[in-house]
Amino acid sequence: MKTYLKLIPVFFILCVLFSCKQTNERLGNATREDKNGWIYVHLSGSPADIGYQHGYLVSKEIDTFIKVLQYYLPSSSGKDWAFYRAASKRFLWKKIDKEYQDEIKGIAEGLQAKGFKYDSLDITAMNAIYELPGYYVPTLMNKVKPGSGDNRAPGNCSAFIATGSYTKDHKIVIAHNNWTDYIEGERWNEIADIKPEKGNEILMDCGPGFIHSGDDFLITKSGILITETTITQFNGYDTTKTPEFVRARKAAQYSNSIDDAVKIMITDNNGGYANDWLIGDTKTNEVAKLELGLKDYHLWRSKDTAFIGSNFASDPKLVKEETTFDVNDPTTSPNARKKRMEQLVHGQYKGKLDDSTGKVIEGDTYDALNNKQAFDRCVIDGHIDQDPLGCKEFNEGPFFPMGAVQGKVTTADLAGKMEFWAHMGHPHGDDFLAAPFLKAHPEYVKTQGKYLRDMKAYPWTLFAADSE
Repeated sequence: MKTYLKLIPVFFILCVLFSCKQTNERLGNATREDKNGWIYVHLSGSPADIGYQHGYLVSKEIDTFIKVLQYYLPSSSGKDWAFYRAASKRFLWKKIDKEYQDEIKGIAEGLQAKGFKYDSLDITAMNAIYELPGYYVPTLMNKVKPGSGDNRAPGNCSAFIATGSYTKDHKIVIAHNNWTDYIEGERWNEIADIKPEKGNEILMDCGPGFIHSGDDFLITKSGILITETTITQFNGYDTTKTPEFVRARKAAQYSNSIDDAVKIMITDNNGGYANDWLIGDTKTNEVAKLELGLKDYHLWRSKDTAFIGSNFASDPKLVKEETTFDVNDPTTSPNARKKRMEQLVHGQYKGKLDDSTGKVIEGDTYDALNNKQAFDRCVIDGHIDQDPLGCKEFNEGPFFPMGAVQGKVTTADLAGKMEFWAHMGHPHGDDFLAAPFLKAHPEYVKTQGKYLRDMKAYPWTLFAADSE
C-alpha cells in the first residue's frame, strides 16, 4: 500500500508533463502580444494546429465574445444560441472545407485545453455571426410573412481602394473602418498573422476566434489586398451553398490574382454577408470592385481609379432585384457617406492618397448632408450613438450604440513588407464611455447593460507579420 501511494504523485507528475509536452508541441512558434488595444497573434502549421494555437492563446477573449453573443442575440435577432448552433449543424458544417473544419475543431480543442467547454458548433456559429442573423433569419421571417425580414442585413463600414493617378506614388492604397454594434465591436480587436501549410500567409484583423477576417481587411504574401463594405438592405440567402466566411478565408489564402479572388467568392455563393468587395493586386497595380449579391454580381476593375464603399450598391439590376435600398435618398447613411467619400477620395485627396491621408479619411467626421462637423450616422467615422434619428436603413433606433469601432490602412509598399496600420476605437480619436451613455439612454440597459463597456481610442499602430 505504501509503495502504491508513493507511485500516485509520480504518475500524476508524468501525466502533467506529458500533457504540457503535447500542448507545447501544438503551440509551436505561436505568439501573442497585446498592444494599443489590439491582440496580435502569430499562428502557423497545420490547420488543426493553427486552430489550437488560436483557441489556446485567445481563450479568454473568445469565451467572452461567445458569452456576449449568447446574451445579445435573443434581443437583437429573436433567436438564441441554441438556434445558431443547430443551424451550424444542419447546413453549415457540411459545406465547410475539411481544412477549415480541422481549424475550427482545433480552436475548440485549444479552448478546452484552457478549461472552456465549447465545441466546433459554437465556433462555427460564431464565425457565421453576420450571415446567420443578418441573412438566414430574415429569409425565414419573409417565408412566414413577406417583407417582415427586410432591412435586417447589416450595413457596416466605410472603405476605399485606389491606384494610378489617385495615389501619391501611383501604387495601391487601401483603407477601411469597421462599423458595428459597440457591444461586439469594442471586442473586435484581434490581428492575426496566419502562416498555413498550404496557400498564402495572411495578415488580417478579425474577431477573436475567427478563421476569416469578418469585417474584412487583409493583406497576403501573394500581394493580394482585400476589404469590403456590406450592401445595405439586402435580401436573400441559400442554405445549400458555401458559407461566406469559408469563401472569404479561401479567397485570402489561395488567391494569387484578382481573378482568383473573384472566382472563389462567386463559386457556390450562398448570398451571406453580401458585399462590395474591394480587391487589389500589388503585382499588377490593378484594383477591382466585386459587387456580390446572391443572384447577381458585377465586377469593375482598373489600373487608374479609386473605388469607394459605404454600404451602397451600384449595379442597377442587383439594386432592383435584391435590395430595398433607395439609392436616391440623400438622407441615408450610405448615401451621405458616399457623397463625403467622393469629396475626399475623388476630390480633395486625389493624387495625394497614401497611408497618412487614408488615416484622415477613415477618421473623418464631416457631415456632407448637413454641411457641418458632426458625430452622427452621416459621417465616415460613424456615431449613431449620438444621432437622434438613429439609422432606419440599418434598422437601428435613436442613439443606438453603434458606429465605427476601428480602422486600418496600408499601401502597396507596406503590404510588400506584410505591414498595415491599425487603430482601435473611433479613428477620429474620441472615446465611447458606457456608463454615461447608459445613464442618458436607459432604454438600452436591459438589452446591452451587462456587456456594453468603454471603447477607448488608441493611437494608430503599425503591425507586421512575424518574420519566422
